[in-house]
Amino acid sequence: MENNRNENTHIAIFKGKTIRRTLFQKEWWFSVTDVCGVLTDSSDSGAYWRKLKQRLIEEGSEVVTFCHGLKLLAPDGKMRETDCANTEGMFRIIQSIPSPKVEPLKRWLAKVGYERIQEIENPELATKRTKLLYKLKGYPEDWIEKRMRGIAIREELTDEWKKRGAETDRDYEILTAEISQATFGIKPNEYKKFKGLRRENLRDHMDDFELILTMLGERTTTEIHRTKDSKGVPRLKDDARLGGEVAGTARKQIERRIGRPIVSKSNFLKNKEIKRLKNKK
Repeated sequence: MENNRNENTHIAIFKGKTIRRTLFQKEWWFSVTDVCGVLTDSSDSGAYWRKLKQRLIEEGSEVVTFCHGLKLLAPDGKMRETDCANTEGMFRIIQSIPSPKVEPLKRWLAKVGYERIQEIENPELATKRTKLLYKLKGYPEDWIEKRMRGIAIREELTDEWKKRGAETDRDYEILTAEISQATFGIKPNEYKKFKGLRRENLRDHMDDFELILTMLGERTTTEIHRTKDSKGVPRLKDDARLGGEVAGTARKQIERRIGRPIVSKSNFLKNKEIKRLKNKK
């Protein structure tokens, strides 16, 4: 499932360890617990941060004020509120953690933060980096082009939703589910289960037809919003259903012609494993 916030949530790698980050107020905010885990190698970085946080508060330190509760993808696959800090705030926090990794991490944070500033000034850089990441994962060029176009269409749609009254993550989930149900006859969370996915992004495991129909449903929904000048989630939901129905009609016609369902259990993880086994033979 994708919404405008999930699209801005990413995993970064520092010395082989993951640090969750999310875009907020046009800059990267990093998970404090993840950074604590990297610096301390603690088996329970959450507990380490809670203890450090309490000590800093008792000492009257203002460091904790640099934290902001933002939703990040948790190990259970759900978006959960997590203490995060931007680059400046993280610099201040890690000064309180005794670790030989502090200086290398500070350099890494500065580099990642600078890359985001570059992307704001030149959005094309963000697109190039995303395309490179997909290429490094083994996706074919033609699929990457469709995926990138889908991302652009999705962003255009979520911008419309924001302007027209969608405010919460739940609003975006409801609207997205409405398009998906009308397009594919299945909601995103059900779709993920059908494909055997958990934390993975559903759209990263769609084939050409699935991506194209997703784009058709979302682009049509955007145009319906603009034509009707819809406002408020209930009306946006009606539009989402109509936009999805256009793509759903196309799906049914394609299925009749090719003699098989578009929605499939196929995913990139399985396809990659099949290719790997074939190459071994």
